[in-house]
Amino acid sequence: MRRLSLIMGLALVGLVVAAAAVSLVWTPYDPNLVRPPDRLLGPSWSHWLGTDRMGIDLLSRLMVGSRTTLMVGVIAVCLAIVVGVPLGLVSGIRRGWLSQLLLRVSDIMFALPALLLAILLVAVRGASVATATWAIGIATVPVFVRMAHAATLSVMAQDFIDAARSCGTSSAAIALRHVLPNIAPIVGVQASASFSSAILAEAGLSYLGLAAPATTPTWGRMMRDGQVDLFLTAWPALAPGLAIAVAVLGFNLLGDGLRDQLDPRLREFR
Repeated sequence: MRRLSLIMGLALVGLVVAAAAVSLVWTPYDPNLVRPPDRLLGPSWSHWLGTDRMGIDLLSRLMVGSRTTLMVGVIAVCLAIVVGVPLGLVSGIRRGWLSQLLLRVSDIMFALPALLLAILLVAVRGASVATATWAIGIATVPVFVRMAHAATLSVMAQDFIDAARSCGTSSAAIALRHVLPNIAPIVGVQASASFSSAILAEAGLSYLGLAAPATTPTWGRMMRDGQVDLFLTAWPALAPGLAIAVAVLGFNLLGDGLRDQLDPRLREFR
């Protein structure tokens, strides 16, 4: 039963990834093709998920929008890992004023919402996918700093760290050879959970018009556009909402499954 979360998570994430991969070479229709005679059609054999108020095929826009969602999530989470994990390592290994300074800066950044940061970046750089990605990535850095710091403290309390120090091993070597391999599974689980948060953040920013332009299909913007005709037909808003729910649920289940598989304390109860 513990593997069920992992299997379901992989299946849902695989569905989103497959849609993004297929959209690189094929979509049922042009995702920006406007056909006024076909506006607000329901699901049918010609349009599997119907059309929006402009007559654009919803399935095509969902498939292309999955690429934007995955791209923002991957880049934002990678940015947070590259910046946050080394800072967490340093703050866990180097005790004293440096550790406290990094943690206090992390606390200040953690208190800054991604939405507010996105608004500030939009005011300077304008609304774009890159702006949303930077905002989400920077807002996610404190999560990895705190996680890496706590995991590093746990590893540094082990006896083999004292043995390495007694042999004259430097702090940098201890971090790379002993600490980082031991906290890597925790980083992987946190990355999966942060990916789902990044998807929600990107959808929210797109809904508010702070991410991609109107010509770039995104799930959040599709929900906002579909909300206008919600009382005429629910599909333009329901389809992207379900896509967001599937993606978020998939990455959350994947994170839970990875935690169950990689955490030795949980393996003991299988």
